[in-house]
Amino acid sequence: MKYVSYWHDTAPAFAGAVQGLVEGHYDVAIIGGGFTGLGAARQLAKAGAKVVVLEAERVGWGASGRNGGHLNNGLAHSYLTAKKELGKERAIALYKALDDSIDTIEALIAEEGIECNFRRAGKLKLASKPQHFETIARNFEAVNAEVDADTALLRAHELKDEVGAPFFGAMLSKKSAMMHMGRYVVGLADAASRHGATIFEHAAVTGHRRAGGRHELKTARGSVTADQVLVATGAYTPSAFGYFRRRIIAVGSFIIATRPLTAVEVEATMPGNRTCVTSKNIGNYFRLSPDNRLIFGGRARFSATSDQRSDARSGAILKASLAEIFPQLANVEVDYCWGGLVDVTKDRYPRAGYQDGVWYAMGYSGHGAQLSTHLGMIIADAILDRPDRNPLKGLDWPAVPGHFGKPWFLPLVGMYYKMLDRIQ
Repeated sequence: MKYVSYWHDTAPAFAGAVQGLVEGHYDVAIIGGGFTGLGAARQLAKAGAKVVVLEAERVGWGASGRNGGHLNNGLAHSYLTAKKELGKERAIALYKALDDSIDTIEALIAEEGIECNFRRAGKLKLASKPQHFETIARNFEAVNAEVDADTALLRAHELKDEVGAPFFGAMLSKKSAMMHMGRYVVGLADAASRHGATIFEHAAVTGHRRAGGRHELKTARGSVTADQVLVATGAYTPSAFGYFRRRIIAVGSFIIATRPLTAVEVEATMPGNRTCVTSKNIGNYFRLSPDNRLIFGGRARFSATSDQRSDARSGAILKASLAEIFPQLANVEVDYCWGGLVDVTKDRYPRAGYQDGVWYAMGYSGHGAQLSTHLGMIIADAILDRPDRNPLKGLDWPAVPGHFGKPWFLPLVGMYYKMLDRIQ
């Protein structure tokens, strides 16, 4: 078994990183070489801006290369909950932004010629209990009528051609997609570099100060100055940006990938070949890879760490969950096991805008793969003084009480959600 991300291990290396000293003055400095930062860098560079990307490891090293490979439209919450909490207008705007984000990725892939197995697969929100289907059905009625007609409600008997496991029905979101995340992020970095962006890897930002109307960003390899800064680091935000660290909860998410399944196993397990998400609070998500592995993930443990020992413990939990959902795969070999950090906000809505002299986009709360490229491009347009398309502008973002960077409270949160799953 390899304790590395399947996306990292099966993607080409990015060859466009600039070597040598980190130096120079730029119009915009972007911290973070994931989907958000690279999407913004490409947009800025195409407009003629002099832009630099400072990545602590290598492009796509963080959440952009450690996720489940889903591009799901719809919100982290139910649409009904979002309407209640945000109001109908903003809930619709945010829902449509997620729709638009998949369109953006599809168009970008075509324009830049990125080979990453993009496919409009559709997403199934699967009811793990009968009462969950009732909740899903109520949400479907509102979504279908008010914001997304490309949805359908499937009863339990209609799932036999979709997924080889006993669920109680599902909502199908037809616009959702999937792709190879590693190939996409390298292709996005190649595109940003080709349009003129300077990308430094292994250039973690260790300091930030403003002087003379400019920003100075320090790394172990040198320093750059810039007129504008975009922080696109999510759960990996450096300590120099305390405002965001007090508002982002870094939660571990863990994934396993089986050996390639046979045609018979695929037909018995995932005949519909869609992205799937279960309805429990501590649920699971899964899909087939381009080479027919089952990629199966979830919040196996409520942890803010992800190393090989942590990943191995979580992998064992995930394999047990996989066997519970798909008994026919109970003994299937697991080839990959990995983890990563997800940038979660207290209310699980993302945030983007301008604060404390810097631009930012983060807090995707498990929905970043689809939204981040799009939101990075929207913030880039704001930096360029183009029309403001930010669906999150003006959304209040209070700090998490008692949180200063290390989420000590995660085990308590995990216990709470496990209790809810038992009684709901």
